[in-house]
Formats: sequence, C-alpha cells, structure tokens
Amino acid sequence: MRTRVRSGDPDAYAELFDSYARTLYNHAFRMTGDWAAAEDVMSAAFMEAWRLRGTVDAEGGSLRPWLLGIATNLARNHCRSNRRYRAAAAAATAAAGAASVPDHAEEVAGRLDDRRQIAATLGQLSALRPPEREVLLLCLGEGLEYAEAARVLGIPVGTVRSRLSRARTKLRKLAETELKKKKREPAARPRQTYGDRTNTVRSAQEGTR
Repeated sequence: MRTRVRSGDPDAYAELFDSYARTLYNHAFRMTGDWAAAEDVMSAAFMEAWRLRGTVDAEGGSLRPWLLGIATNLARNHCRSNRRYRAAAAAATAAAGAASVPDHAEEVAGRLDDRRQIAATLGQLSALRPPEREVLLLCLGEGLEYAEAARVLGIPVGTVRSRLSRARTKLRKLAETELKKKKREPAARPRQTYGDRTNTVRSAQEGTR
C-alpha cells in the first residue's frame, strides 16, 4: 500500500480513503466539536495526503498514524481560528467512545481505569489544554502507541507521557468534583401519580365532613 500511495496510484488512494475516512472524521469531530468542521478537516486531510504522498516511506506498517497526524494539524488550526470550540466541545465529546487500547503493560498501567474516568468526564474534555487534549485523543481515543503519537505530533515520547499524565490528573480531579457536586444535590421529590393525587383529594374531602 505504501509503495502504491507513494507512486500516486489512484486505486490505492481510493482504498486509503475507504479505509480511514471514518477514522479521520471521528477524530476531527472530537477535536473541533463541530460536524461540518470535521467533514472539512477530513476532506482537507486526504487532499493534503495526496499532496504529500511523495514523503511516505516505502517501508512501514499502517498509514493510519500518518493520516491522523495530518488531520490533527488541520483540526488544530481550525480550533485556533474558532474560539467557539470550547462551547461546542462538551456536546461533541459526549458522542466519543473510549476505545480499547492494547499496549505494553509497563507503558499503559492505569489506562483501563483512565478510560473509565474519561468516559465519565467526556463533557469536561474542553477543560484540557490543546496539547494535552491532542495526546489524550490520539493515545486513548485512537489507540496509538506513545511512540506513534510522538511521531504524529513531532514531539519526544517523554513529552507525550507528561502531557498524558497531566490530562489524566485533570480529568480525575474533574470527575471527583462532579461526584462531590452530585452528592450535595438534594434527592428529587417523588412525583405523585394521578391515582395518588385522587386519593389525597378524597382524604382531604372526607376530613372536612
């Protein structure tokens, strides 16, 4: 596939689109918080991939990380130019699922717990700084290895780890705050059914006789 894409084979490019269009669309949606923007980013990402096809190494595995890197850069630019993202992000991330992330045990200790925490606080994802959000979405949302995320973002692996650690800490604190808030909320008063109201009225009437 890499050799065919690099050589500009239209059929290979069509296969690439069929295989990864949905992945890029979902990733762009999680980053931008806007369906229309996600579609624009996805389309632009494939156009950019075609323009950059000559940079693809002939050797290697899936082109998914490479495409995610292109989409991440485009979505990042969109978020910078669209400050309304933060208002839309809470609704957008509610649709995002926590993906299964296979990895080496020593590198991903706590990831299962992290995903449960993230699933409970997706509405707070916009509270993260953009670099932290990007790492979190790539590693936990898209299931990239730390090294893959580092290549996608053009940063050291250690930076990926530190950003992900900060994101985890913030999300856990947000989850704890939300839990405390719910515990302080008074229990909802049971609603009377029609039959209950009828019996109450009858009792009151009988009491006045």
